[in-house]
Amino acid sequence: MEYVEALKDRKFIYEIKAYLKNYSLRDYLFFVMGINMGLRISELLHVRVENVTQDGKVNDYYLLENGHFIYLNKHVKQAIADYLDKRILEPEDYLFKSQKCSSPITRQQAYRIINKAAKEVGVPGKVGTHTLRKTFGYHAYRSGVAVALLQKHFNHTSPSETLRYLGIDKHEKLSVRIDVNL
Repeated sequence: MEYVEALKDRKFIYEIKAYLKNYSLRDYLFFVMGINMGLRISELLHVRVENVTQDGKVNDYYLLENGHFIYLNKHVKQAIADYLDKRILEPEDYLFKSQKCSSPITRQQAYRIINKAAKEVGVPGKVGTHTLRKTFGYHAYRSGVAVALLQKHFNHTSPSETLRYLGIDKHEKLSVRIDVNL
């Protein structure tokens, strides 16, 4: 497996989102969920419609098999709603259902989707399915999320492992504005 990097430049994130939204709502949703939830590719591909909706409404949280809740932010919720509005899926269907069968798309297909989109918009460096998870973590960290929370989310053994995974120099100074806005 080759080492891939996070999408650190938000410009590329916006360009990939625009490209995928024009290409396929399913693939757009895959990307949006990937960069906003930080799930492993195997976890992401096995999300079912019933895992993220109830009574026709998109949930606020997604429950992982290990009992952890993952927040569905407004971008994820809107992407899910838009996608389900255009597709006829049953609650037990996989969200990223293959066009050829009832199974989810494969890891290889997920890689092709992300890699092609990145190439189309000119992302430098190596990009793959792990890029989604790393992008989530990188931007969460840069936004002020404690490395200890990310370490737990990624199931890493140490903060230095998490920083290395995200491509962050542990000696780098982080400018964070903590604004409780009371």
